[in-house]
Amino acid sequence: MKNDEILSQITEFCRKADMAESTFGRRAVNDGKLVHRLREGKRITIDTLERIQAYIAASTTGGLPPPRGLQVPPEKRDPRGNFRFFENRQKYLLFVHTCSEKRVVAERVALELASIHPRPPALRIFDAGVGDGTVLARVLRATHQRYPHMPFYVAGKELSLEDLRLTLERVPDRIFEHPASVFVFTNMFYSEAPWLTPASPAAAAATVWHEVPLRGASSGEFEQQIAELRPFLEQNWRAAISPRTAMPLYERPVVLVLYREDHRFLLDSTIPRPGQTEANFDLVIASQPYRALSSVNFRAKRIIAPLARALRPGGRLIGIHSHGHDPGMEMIQAIWPGENPFSVSRHELLRAVKYELGSLGRDLNFNAYADNRSIFRYDMEALPNEVTGTIGTSTAFAAWNAAVYVAQIEDDRLTEMTQNGRTLDAARDVLRKYNGLWFLDESYVISRRRD
Repeated sequence: MKNDEILSQITEFCRKADMAESTFGRRAVNDGKLVHRLREGKRITIDTLERIQAYIAASTTGGLPPPRGLQVPPEKRDPRGNFRFFENRQKYLLFVHTCSEKRVVAERVALELASIHPRPPALRIFDAGVGDGTVLARVLRATHQRYPHMPFYVAGKELSLEDLRLTLERVPDRIFEHPASVFVFTNMFYSEAPWLTPASPAAAAATVWHEVPLRGASSGEFEQQIAELRPFLEQNWRAAISPRTAMPLYERPVVLVLYREDHRFLLDSTIPRPGQTEANFDLVIASQPYRALSSVNFRAKRIIAPLARALRPGGRLIGIHSHGHDPGMEMIQAIWPGENPFSVSRHELLRAVKYELGSLGRDLNFNAYADNRSIFRYDMEALPNEVTGTIGTSTAFAAWNAAVYVAQIEDDRLTEMTQNGRTLDAARDVLRKYNGLWFLDESYVISRRRD
């Protein structure tokens, strides 16, 4: 809202209420020179604007203060569709093993390590959706290289049992190389996971908290003990479908804590305990944490704003999502003209997050950066002779799978198209045009100022 629009509202209210403008400023925001500053073109914060509007509404007959924060209708999904698109194992695993996104994302996240400021007793990292654990494992290698003797507290959120199993396979090597590590995994919501505390009292009472001190001194011994957790995970790490929104939900919240038993004494102040947990993360990784079709308000209110609140002074949140405008989208639009799932830019998202946080965001910096720093590329990895000349069916299928996975095309639309052969023709055309296939992601950073 521009200054003249705000002034118009204030002037009209003061005229009807027979109130001096200085009195309005003192009563609304405790600043008698508010209107004078607005006329001089001075800017005000979103929080101040909300206080002005709330005062006008509350002082008007029959008026109510406007609601605080973004209004977010519940996301709804077709219950006949997949449990969750990103839970489609075949598409997911084929994409992960044929494209370099995980490696490139980890390299981008690792750049933030130079800007964090860890404090005792540990460097704290939160991965908001660990997936198969590839990004987290690569980031931890880079973190160990920079901070080889500092204790690590590594927390991750993941609803999928299959992805959790893949992530746990990477823990033995990490905890062997960096023994002063505590790993914490949970299936809670984004607004709960950093604090390991469910919002619902009933869910909090039903929380399963499982602490596993790993014995031994080799990755083989650690791997064997982690493998023995399979029955526990199958019994407790379960998800259900909301009958109201068809969204996936945990059946009961679970917290799994892993650390080396021979380092328990050193890590005593780092190991979380029920009812005594904190967030205060140095680094939060939010790589593809929302669907492409999610609204900007949903992303801001339900995901990014809670994660930003979990930052400690000097901490940084790096968010990454698909950007589009690449050969992958060209392939999709050859089949579905006008398809564009990437309609929310990082600029819109950061504005919404800033509004949602209100006064709680005063000590945060919202960094969208220029395109040449924010946007980065990753490729489908193939041999040169696989994408020139006669392109085999397996290569064309891998390219098509990567494109529909990134664009999050639903299975019911795919079934009809894959039967007529046009999809592989579109894949071959794009592969020949660009001598390969690549995609674009964009990144942004939210950082908390140091004390």
